[in-house]
Amino acid sequence: MSEARNDLKHIAVLAFPVATHGPPLLSLVRRLSASASASYAKFSFFSTKESNSKLFSKEDGLENIKPYNVNDGLPENYNFAGNLDEVMDYFFKATPGNFKQAMEVAVREVGKDFTCIVSDAFLWFAADLAQELHITWVPLWTSSSRSLLLVLETDLVHQKTRSIVNEPEDRTIDILPGFSELRISDIPKELFPDVKESQFSAMLRKMGLALPRAAAVASNSFEELDPDAVNLFKSRLPKFLHIGPFVLTSPDPFMSDPHGCLEWLDKQKQESVVYISFGSVITLPPQELAELVEALKECQLPFLWSFRGDPKEELPEEFLERTKEKGKVVSWTPQLKVLRHKAIGVFVTHCGWNSVLDSIAGCVPMICRPFFGDQTVNTRTIEAVWGTGIEIEGGRITKGGLMKALSLVMSSTDEVNKMRKKLQHLQGLALDAVRSSGSSTKNFETLVEVVAK
Repeated sequence: MSEARNDLKHIAVLAFPVATHGPPLLSLVRRLSASASASYAKFSFFSTKESNSKLFSKEDGLENIKPYNVNDGLPENYNFAGNLDEVMDYFFKATPGNFKQAMEVAVREVGKDFTCIVSDAFLWFAADLAQELHITWVPLWTSSSRSLLLVLETDLVHQKTRSIVNEPEDRTIDILPGFSELRISDIPKELFPDVKESQFSAMLRKMGLALPRAAAVASNSFEELDPDAVNLFKSRLPKFLHIGPFVLTSPDPFMSDPHGCLEWLDKQKQESVVYISFGSVITLPPQELAELVEALKECQLPFLWSFRGDPKEELPEEFLERTKEKGKVVSWTPQLKVLRHKAIGVFVTHCGWNSVLDSIAGCVPMICRPFFGDQTVNTRTIEAVWGTGIEIEGGRITKGGLMKALSLVMSSTDEVNKMRKKLQHLQGLALDAVRSSGSSTKNFETLVEVVAK
């Protein structure tokens, strides 16, 4: 066992091993480790082997952040067939024992008991671990404020939705103040009372019960983005700290451009390019993929497509050949840099929270095709509350629906000009929030005090 100073802070970091959750948590930990109050601290970062290998493959200079692998619960020689729910079932069956086992290893190596647990908010059992160890728990919520409020008010959601079970899905429902634009179809299906409880819905329910026990809850957002939500949090989670957006407070220093996307964009006209990305998890249904391909073949707009998978193997050769002069299809892009490029005119997106924040930082209007989770709430907020984008007609990609949306957003109408001005306003609020005297900066200082106490 190594010797450790008595004043050493040893902080356990518990990650949820899904692609879009690990990076924000590591971003927060890197920022915490660099703060003055945490200058003598060790951060033990716990996630699955696969997740850690991706998160730490490029990292260097992180002497006080060490990854530890936890058992993913998967059977030996398990073959992933695309069913993420099944993978999560195995993972949660292994928790919290897998984390406890790895945490014991870290304590022996560092020679110091844990003084705080920082976790992804999804890992509700971290509240029990912290209580057992008599230390503080600080969860990070990586999605939108409105989606979290719905989780915290699950009982109210059940009460309201039971009475409108046969109503049309586009009917608006008044669940919480400031939510009058929300439709039945925008509520995550996992929150409906008549849905068979999945591992994910059980996780949300347990998380909603656990969060009030946290010493503080951190959020990858900024207060000025949604004042209605901020006011509601004051009564439900008094120390709810908006400390983002992380894309501005701690941008990825390793954001490379292996496919030359930025160089290609340099050759395009201002606000002329359609950028398409559905994140690192979602695969388009075959019919929608075919419709998207047809729309891109017919429209005259140049496009950059961040395609999940190998484009040469999974897209028609005829499409790639026909569009090679006006389009670029790659397996990865430095998204924030792409969205901040002057050539980008619109972002076709699944509306995951990281992508929404990237769009605000880059001041790019969105065409939304949500799939699951908070994406439907985010889409409705973008269209009906902020006015910074539109949902694709029918909520599914069709050739006609996408071309209609592109024609609207890439035009110079008053409606689109207002959309861009609203984005500029939100971008300005985000930049103000992360300045030295901004709300996110002050909230982060409070968070450091809680973690390093």
